[in-house]
Amino acid sequence: MAWAPSPTPDPDETIARLANVRGEIAEAAQRYERELAAINLVAVSKTFTAEALEPLFQQGQRVFGENRVQEAQGKWPELRELYPDLELHLIGPLQSNKAEDAVALFDVIETVDRIKIAKALKKAEDKLGVKRRFFVQVNTGDEAQKAGVTPAETVAFVRTCRDEIGLNIDGLMCIPPADQVAAPHFALLRQLAEEAGVSGLSMGMSGDFDTAIMLGATHVRVGSAILGSRAADQSQPPG
Repeated sequence: MAWAPSPTPDPDETIARLANVRGEIAEAAQRYERELAAINLVAVSKTFTAEALEPLFQQGQRVFGENRVQEAQGKWPELRELYPDLELHLIGPLQSNKAEDAVALFDVIETVDRIKIAKALKKAEDKLGVKRRFFVQVNTGDEAQKAGVTPAETVAFVRTCRDEIGLNIDGLMCIPPADQVAAPHFALLRQLAEEAGVSGLSMGMSGDFDTAIMLGATHVRVGSAILGSRAADQSQPPG
């Protein structure tokens, strides 16, 4: 196993935390006059085993986010046989040589950020005879060490991916700088989505999804607030 599995949390605690997060999302939707059905909870399951996720399946959770193609390949194919209505999101960085594997396994890929990747994904779609949904990752903080297109490049990049390459671009995704207030980054992402003509906004994690919902999030990526602490891995962004 190339990844270190996180400890399996107590099933009852997992169920209680999921209920709490769902309740907070519902309260935020009401508070900000959002349609609850328009807000999708993506349970971030990276590093957790199938056993750890079973309580979530039992509670009807079907949308999950993974960071690594290789890890997901070892976990989700069998789970899809048990739960055919699963929707799997890739929320971690993707290399072009993994594009075909990603398209074969994931329903939604949220980290498109280079033309080379976009072309590789389209090639994989054509080869496999499938159509997937994609989000463009935006580096809203212009951080040198972080993946994503710059805000200035976003609208043109979306148009290239959608109109020239032929990808189904559903929306935009961002991970704000950890040391900054998230709200301005979420507001910027919403503005860029409007300019690019896309409706999906994947933003907000365990510590700030309320703010993200206020600013229009359609997908919130929540991990630790549901499953607890995970195995330490500095290469993976928080959830």
